[in-house]
Amino acid sequence: MEHSRMIQACLTLFIVAASTYGAHLQASPVLKLDQALLTFQNKLMDEVQVFYTSDYCYKCLFQPLVTVKPNSNASAVMSTKFTLTFRIESDPRNDSLCRLFALPPTGKRGGPASEAENNPTKAKPKRLRSLDTFRGFALTVMVFVNYGGGGYWFFQHAPWNGLTVADLVMPWFVFIIGTSVVLAFRSLQKRAVSRLQLLRKISWRTIVLLMLGFCFLNYSPRDGPLSWSWLRIPGVLQRLGFTYFILSLLQTLWGQTEIPQTAPHWWNPVQDVVLYWPQWLVIVVLETLWLCITFLMPFPNCPTGYLGAGGIGDDGLYPNCTGGAAGYIDRWMFGDNMYRYPTCKELYQTTQPFDPEGLLGTINSVVIGFLGMQAGKIIIFYKEWNFHILCRFLAWAVVLGISAAILTKCTRDGGFIPVNKNLWSLSYVACMGCFSFLLLGGMFFVIDVKGWWAGQPFVYPGMNSIFVYVGHSLLGFYFPFSWEMRFHDSHWEWLFQSLWGTALWVLISYLLFRKSFFLKI
Repeated sequence: MEHSRMIQACLTLFIVAASTYGAHLQASPVLKLDQALLTFQNKLMDEVQVFYTSDYCYKCLFQPLVTVKPNSNASAVMSTKFTLTFRIESDPRNDSLCRLFALPPTGKRGGPASEAENNPTKAKPKRLRSLDTFRGFALTVMVFVNYGGGGYWFFQHAPWNGLTVADLVMPWFVFIIGTSVVLAFRSLQKRAVSRLQLLRKISWRTIVLLMLGFCFLNYSPRDGPLSWSWLRIPGVLQRLGFTYFILSLLQTLWGQTEIPQTAPHWWNPVQDVVLYWPQWLVIVVLETLWLCITFLMPFPNCPTGYLGAGGIGDDGLYPNCTGGAAGYIDRWMFGDNMYRYPTCKELYQTTQPFDPEGLLGTINSVVIGFLGMQAGKIIIFYKEWNFHILCRFLAWAVVLGISAAILTKCTRDGGFIPVNKNLWSLSYVACMGCFSFLLLGGMFFVIDVKGWWAGQPFVYPGMNSIFVYVGHSLLGFYFPFSWEMRFHDSHWEWLFQSLWGTALWVLISYLLFRKSFFLKI
């Protein structure tokens, strides 16, 4: 009897979903981007309650959506960014009658849609063009996603675990910083620049980056009068500046060793690693520190080693544990002077602030930058053997890719250490290191080895990266880069605005290139 009742419930209670692409029901509300109107029709004799959860929200509690009285209808507006699962419960008995179908992204209006310093072979160019192109490509994508990426979910940061396009660009940029440090210091070394001069140079550049991020990019005239209350202490440029300082310090203190062309040792195949063992020792110590703090440090009312988003995630058991040890340290250090709108806030309904550029994640930012340094050493050592460079890049990509697969068990949420951009987890570093070696290797082959492509248009912003990044951060939300949108029921205007603003900065960087203007620190 109970079995037949459940079958009857599943057959008689159904959903009618209307989006802005189809006809609306009477008195339906105005739908915005990535929204759908769901109407529940109850033909049972009992009142039922409808609950929902997002499949992207790991072990999240079902949230109440609507109550439907007997023989009546009820409607609700829902986000269609991520797949949803609904559960129907009978109110008097609190019985779970059935779970209805998952509502996937529609791909239409109201739902997201897919968009889809020396050249080894030529002595003429002084800059490695593929590196400028890689930097410019990462920066161009960064500008596009910072402008909203058309409002599509895959051009925005993942709510917690997982990867989207927006999660790729910053580690690419950090990787390039590491490569550039090795190539630049190699040039300075040839000019017999002393270590004291190098330390002055890197200290000054670090201070400028920190001040740019701390003073200028924290403020907009729209924020009103200057106030300590809105100030964010961590930030993107702050992290890039600190990462640059550590990498440059490693290269200044232990990067002067020349790699011999021939070395009759058993470790000859990995001599570009072994000869720089002090640097590797520092990186191993830093990563060990990250692992120990993340998984062994206890903090109040939360399980040791917690990596979740808190809120309603993990069955709602740890609502105030957002970010685990990393979040706890940042909240203790910075209080409210940190990022107020973490990517998990909406989906996981978190209440604690969390900063993706916090202290603990900076350790792994240094690690991925150090992988970029390794790429630079490979380019210098094998400067006359392009095949060896590409093979070394591929070998590193394979090792890092396998490491990421083991750490994650090839799943989003079920691995030992999930891929997580907010935490800059070890698996995230391994995964992004793999992608970076593959992308730089591919561009190196196409641009510097074969000469099939000169890197346009990405090479132009890549040669003026500080100007483009600071400029789009300060001026990006003013005309002509953006405007107040009129069509809020579709992605097309937002997408056009994002592409337009990004294209303007690429054009500006091209004009500056023509004028030989390059902003340097």
